[in-house]
Amino acid sequence: MILKRLKKELKGKADKEQAKLLARFFKTGPGEYGHGDKFLGIKVPILRQLAKQYIQLDFLELQELLLSNYHEERMVALQILVYRFKKGDDITRRKIYNFYIKNWRAINNWDLVDTTTPNIMGEYLKKKDKMILYDWVKSSNLWKRRMSIIATAAFIREDNFKDTFAISKLLLRDKHDLIHKAVGWMLREVGNRSRKIEETFLRRWYKEMPRTMLRYAIEKFPEEQRKKYLHGTI
Repeated sequence: MILKRLKKELKGKADKEQAKLLARFFKTGPGEYGHGDKFLGIKVPILRQLAKQYIQLDFLELQELLLSNYHEERMVALQILVYRFKKGDDITRRKIYNFYIKNWRAINNWDLVDTTTPNIMGEYLKKKDKMILYDWVKSSNLWKRRMSIIATAAFIREDNFKDTFAISKLLLRDKHDLIHKAVGWMLREVGNRSRKIEETFLRRWYKEMPRTMLRYAIEKFPEEQRKKYLHGTI
């Protein structure tokens, strides 16, 4: 009954024109990374509000949402998991983490990854074995690879950069632009904590980085320094 009410609310907030814009923005055309995804056309703040309102949904109901063809229904389910994880005890967090990993196929666009992976997968793994990240970074699945690096945002927040650098090295020759952006972003986040440590890594590897990855990593550097990196004169 509660799930039906949520779905009814989502459909009531749908916007066809916004849905068309989102479908283009998230690359849902043939051959694109979001191919086949469907949108209701609901903005993220509304989805987060609904997630808080329906936070009591059980795992079976969340599973149904995660199997939905609609992006927004999957997003609400994932945001509910984030909110529950944040408030949960160790047992609850373990259950949510396992459920999240089991349903990785539902986490199939960059916004779904970026807003949930650090806050569930990353947070859970902070003081645990991180081998899953090193398994996923080798995956042929784009989203598993992105999750492997984006999860490290949780470690970066605690000044632990080891896994960010190790996984970044494994992704230096990745072919996908969304991976280049993700790695560059995480390296930039390291730089926000310690520019010196980020530069130690960059000076060793910047010439092997795809251009987009490097641009993202040095985005906040002074102009002259950015030019040196881009021209290979560091």
